[in-house]
Amino acid sequence: MIKIGVLNISDRASAGIYEDTPGQACLALLREWLATPFETDYKVIPDERVIIAAELRRMADQSGCCLVVTTGGTGPAPRDVTPEATRDVIDKELPGFGELMRATSLNYVPTAILSRQTAGVRRQTLIVNLPGRPKAIRENLEAVFPAIPYCIDLIGGPRLEANEAAMKVFRPKA
Repeated sequence: MIKIGVLNISDRASAGIYEDTPGQACLALLREWLATPFETDYKVIPDERVIIAAELRRMADQSGCCLVVTTGGTGPAPRDVTPEATRDVIDKELPGFGELMRATSLNYVPTAILSRQTAGVRRQTLIVNLPGRPKAIRENLEAVFPAIPYCIDLIGGPRLEANEAAMKVFRPKA
């Protein structure tokens, strides 16, 4: 069974102070857009670089997730360390993901320039950092998702098929 990781990074959600709406919003989008059945490895953790990196490693190496999406921790605040933790574990950074997400967000808010989302590959796992608000998660993931299944193909992961009525993905013609 194909496995996808969803990692909500939030001090307050991990402590039970806030409801985990970002992670649930992300999971709902994946279920809407993917036709391929998948299992989810889902966790809510605090904004701690060492914990984030360990969880990304676990999801990629032990759980075998082909895709891990993170929500939260991508701003300029002192506790926002998701991009740093991601860089600690990836083999290759894919800066185009962050560039497109920031460009997309600029259509909605001028503060998009403060965002530090990134993406990268760890072996056969694509890791994508998303912002922490459900509306921004949808806007950003909608922008980059068309490239995600093909990226997973390229790194030797399983073939993910999209629900074409909800999301169009791109694969070069053979």
